[in-house]
Amino acid sequence: MNTNESVKRFRRAVARHALFFCSWLFNKLPYSVVKGFSNVVIALGFIVVGRQRKIAKESLEIALGQETTEFERREIVRKCFDNLGRGMIELIYFMEHPAMINERVVIEGKEHLDEAFKKGNGVIGISAHFGSFPLMLLRFAQEGYPTNAIIRPVRDQIIEKHFLNQRSKLGLNTIYSVPRQQCVNTSIKALRNNELLFIPLDQNFGSGSGVFVEFFGQKAATATGPVVFARRTNAAILPMFIVRENHDKHRIIIEKEMELIQSDDEDKFIYENTARITQLIEKYVRRYPQEWGWMHRRWKSRPKQDAVLKK
Repeated sequence: MNTNESVKRFRRAVARHALFFCSWLFNKLPYSVVKGFSNVVIALGFIVVGRQRKIAKESLEIALGQETTEFERREIVRKCFDNLGRGMIELIYFMEHPAMINERVVIEGKEHLDEAFKKGNGVIGISAHFGSFPLMLLRFAQEGYPTNAIIRPVRDQIIEKHFLNQRSKLGLNTIYSVPRQQCVNTSIKALRNNELLFIPLDQNFGSGSGVFVEFFGQKAATATGPVVFARRTNAAILPMFIVRENHDKHRIIIEKEMELIQSDDEDKFIYENTARITQLIEKYVRRYPQEWGWMHRRWKSRPKQDAVLKK
């Protein structure tokens, strides 16, 4: 085992023990104490995540460099990391105290979700790694909606098993993104059972099977899953996002069903509708820039010269 691998294993072990300690501690403490504790943890964490801060700064320069000042971008980065840290601590605490999810997360546009379910073909919830999106899914599960999330497993199998058990206990079904064919089959089965399938569509998809669409004026490799699933199952596509409000409350915004642009040309159908979904995500990121995960290299994969579709 080389030095780098040893360091990675050590870091994962530290993260694992920290997670289990926090879960145990949060189960014992009132939320007011945890909230005060979180302020200290977030401030210290912001200091040590230099690499992620650098990536976030670079991403903001790509997306909003011509529209914002350096001071404004620094503030967005600071608020972004604050939201991320606060969201992680809330998630750990609320999973230990599920009643707080119902108390602190409200749903706006629930009628759109109910109307979509009445059609009987399942619902595809499209969103992003935006706000405290795991709380959104847990809130849907609490409401009694059969909720599935496509999730990329974390590298530490012990931590992944812990989160899987927690999600299952709270009624949220996990569909792992790998192996791919199994993910596709399970996702289609969920939709044909008239269930909710949540798909975040905001991360670099450089596997060769996505499309390059405009995101903040730059070509971004994007997965086509929601559009492909909708075409195969006639499932409704509903945009849904969660934003933080005052006093540690969260608001889920569910928009009306997205009407897809129809075409006999399947490639055109997939490209145009994936582009429209990506434009909608950009609209929410522009409106609430502090809610999005800027520390992800969204534009890492680049298209071949003059290529739009990545085949």
